[in-house]
Amino acid sequence: MEKLSVTIITKNEEKNIARCLESVKWADEIVILDTNSTDRTVEICRQFTDQVFCVDWHGYGKQKNLCADRTANNWVLNIDSDEEITPEGAEEIQTVLRGDSMLPVYQFPRKNFFAQRWVRYGGWYPDQISRLYDKTQVSFTESQVHEKLVPDDKVGSLKNPILHHSYSGMGDYIDRQNRYSTLYASEKMAQGFRVGWSHLILRPPLAFLKNYVVRQGFRDGFLGLFLAISFAFYTFLKYAKTKNT
Repeated sequence: MEKLSVTIITKNEEKNIARCLESVKWADEIVILDTNSTDRTVEICRQFTDQVFCVDWHGYGKQKNLCADRTANNWVLNIDSDEEITPEGAEEIQTVLRGDSMLPVYQFPRKNFFAQRWVRYGGWYPDQISRLYDKTQVSFTESQVHEKLVPDDKVGSLKNPILHHSYSGMGDYIDRQNRYSTLYASEKMAQGFRVGWSHLILRPPLAFLKNYVVRQGFRDGFLGLFLAISFAFYTFLKYAKTKNT
């Protein structure tokens, strides 16, 4: 069986990191890249692994690649500090690693929880995400936010979901959308991206209709309405910041 390294990037995740690490302690190696945490994150991590490194922030994609560079094995499972691998998921991953005809990257469905509630609609499930990969063939795009594994033309699919304990509540969600929109704007400005009025006027309501109506966010009740409106505002915000940065 191929040996597996788990990579995790962290910053001030003392509330989540123990649960995350407990779920992957079966792996051959755990490597953590921490960005100047001021809480107990590093202390907790060192209870599970001695491969804990503290570095400055370089953006989500770059940070994950730097973490993978420090692993001893070719096969990498990247998870976020607020995610969790189920026992069934661990068995499925190990089955893949025992296989003879492995693909370079595998995706998982992801169950996203909002304040402990599983969000089923509005594009929040199954939320397919690629996380298991051969680092000799695949790496993350080095973007500030919304990084992904490339190349992704040969992707396998696993059936057991990653559990994502994503947002503690509405305030947490809004704070992060504000931060992500700032990162998006910074990156797009550096690329010379030009925002037109259609981005500001048409795309936010289209985002709302897509998530609330087409993807049936209304079936999640008030939470679905909140998430659809919030994402529409995030869509407006990221373009507004790009235009005015």
